[in-house]
Amino acid sequence: MNKKIGFIGCGNMGHAILKGIIDSGLCNVSDVFVSARTKETLEKIRNELAVNVCSNIEVAQKSDILFIAVKPNIFKSIIDEIKSFVSNETIIVSIAAGVTINNIEQWFGREIKATRTMPNTPALVGESMTAICFNEYMQDEGKKDIFDIFNSFGKCEELEEKYFHAFIAVSGSSPAYIFMLIEAMADSAVQMGIPRSKAYKFAAQAVMGSAKMILETGMHPGALKDMVCSPGGTTIDAVIELENSGFRSSVEKAMKCCEEKSKKL
Repeated sequence: MNKKIGFIGCGNMGHAILKGIIDSGLCNVSDVFVSARTKETLEKIRNELAVNVCSNIEVAQKSDILFIAVKPNIFKSIIDEIKSFVSNETIIVSIAAGVTINNIEQWFGREIKATRTMPNTPALVGESMTAICFNEYMQDEGKKDIFDIFNSFGKCEELEEKYFHAFIAVSGSSPAYIFMLIEAMADSAVQMGIPRSKAYKFAAQAVMGSAKMILETGMHPGALKDMVCSPGGTTIDAVIELENSGFRSSVEKAMKCCEEKSKKL
């Protein structure tokens, strides 16, 4: 990609995206510019990824595509700091929950190319899932660049902004649910005598393989579940126990809780 990419902020998600982009070889590290709140973070990024580290304003001036990867509560103050230094041709990319396209446009106070995204942390291993929406000033070439970036470390889909709260529940926050599932499965395996290192590997691979079956076969998850449940076998007993314990309803309630919290941010 013959574009300069900037990051203002490089916390967990920003770092995951940045590392995903660099590991994919999509762009040269010499074309990446990063700023962060602390010198310690900047030094760590420079040593790990060999990118250019500089001030917020310098990142804003140099970037063709500018990620504002900061917490929602300081997003506006960052825009206030940099908006005079951002070109009208620069694409602004938000990864902040609760910051809308309308917010970005209002805070810049002029026509600006804005993209709202919601990736998740598996970006760190090249397996992110990202929802993307664009404002009216984004052109096809710019959209393609954004898709190329997010496809470089996972998968992405364009999604109407009104569905972003639901997307956060089903994808943005869901790695935490899956990690809890894997941890619980591994703990039980350890109780049954399997060494912990092997238990985590067995549980994690089962989750990854199951997800891959859905994505690659296109089959309904219920149909795939039925394939595992032999009549009178071990799996159907486990499934019935999960149903009796409220497994499905617990997941649904958790996702609804997540969606509602997203709406309040």
